[in-house]
Amino acid sequence: MKAAVIHGAHKITYDTVDDPTIQEQDDIILKVTSTAICGSDLHMYSGGIPQPRPMVMGHEFMGIVEETGKGVKKLKRGDRVVVPFPIACGHCFFCNHDLPGHCEHSNPEMYGPEGGLMTEKGGALFGYTDLYGGYDGGQAQYVRVPYANFGPRVVPENLTDEQVLFLTDIFPTGYTGVDWGEVKGGETVAIFGSGPVGLMAAKSAWLRGAAKVIVVDTLQYRLDKAKQTTGCETILWEDGPKDVVEQIRALTEGRGAEVCIDAVGFEPERNLIDKVKATINFEKGSVKVLEACMSAVRRGGTVSVLGVYPTMYDNFPIGQFFDKGIVLKGGQAPAQKHIDKLLSYVAEGKVQLDDIITHRLGLSEIEHAYEIFHKKEDGCVKVVLDPWK
Repeated sequence: MKAAVIHGAHKITYDTVDDPTIQEQDDIILKVTSTAICGSDLHMYSGGIPQPRPMVMGHEFMGIVEETGKGVKKLKRGDRVVVPFPIACGHCFFCNHDLPGHCEHSNPEMYGPEGGLMTEKGGALFGYTDLYGGYDGGQAQYVRVPYANFGPRVVPENLTDEQVLFLTDIFPTGYTGVDWGEVKGGETVAIFGSGPVGLMAAKSAWLRGAAKVIVVDTLQYRLDKAKQTTGCETILWEDGPKDVVEQIRALTEGRGAEVCIDAVGFEPERNLIDKVKATINFEKGSVKVLEACMSAVRRGGTVSVLGVYPTMYDNFPIGQFFDKGIVLKGGQAPAQKHIDKLLSYVAEGKVQLDDIITHRLGLSEIEHAYEIFHKKEDGCVKVVLDPWK
């Protein structure tokens, strides 16, 4: 089969690889009909999270069941399904507590209670390094899906792939940031980052009844897309975080937003000083966006961290966290927890997901696709790939 394979930083190619096979009784083999590039894929592409051996990329995919293991009871050949990005067993302690990203069984080589980049990890993810299980991903024509009785969801026939594809990751992830903030209606939600996850967080904030949604980014074209697809207010990050925070406070009677969502993570745009500081402190990237969220949130508010942070960071503002009484939540989104509810929102027409797509390309164009997504060229916000072109 054909697949997108990473061979190191900034090197991803369209390769011929072995077809996947059934390895466990509850596996399925999926013929992939649609897949996408996620912002977290860029952490591997940039080298920020290293992957020493070649691996098939991608954790946003859906398709048609081609083959089932003997233990698969909920699916049959020919079913069209969407697959949540965490690989989870469905019956361990954490799966039973709606925390599939911390599954005790899917990542046995690296799993443990400590956590951190190079120490013990949580559960496995599709196509996201050996640290997270070493499973090949779905930027391919076929993919093996473990624990198929728990993860995949059958898609209604009347919905297109593009209408439901983002139930794999970015919609549940964006929704999780709002859910962590316990948005019930009337709140102001400020979202840092207008990439795909930020856009889904904005859509989710409206679904939960937010009174005001503010999206912050460093690129005007991304803010224009945010305004077009979500109807939010926008702030261009031009002169540093202080100006952004002041604008958010000005929109909230001086208090700050009830919920701030970091949808950027450790690889924001950085100046020379940021890069030197990171090098001196042996840090990966920067926490400048998280720090801005801590300032922009109101006292007693919530900061939801959806962007990836792989290491410890110097001068974390714990004094500010304590004095303001901030609730800080983060981690891999529990996609399986929310996917059925979110699928119903799509089916009922309460939310549109496919309007964020800017590029539809064949998998054979994978090098170009990653390049424009990484460099934010050609107005790129979200790339959807056809594995058969």
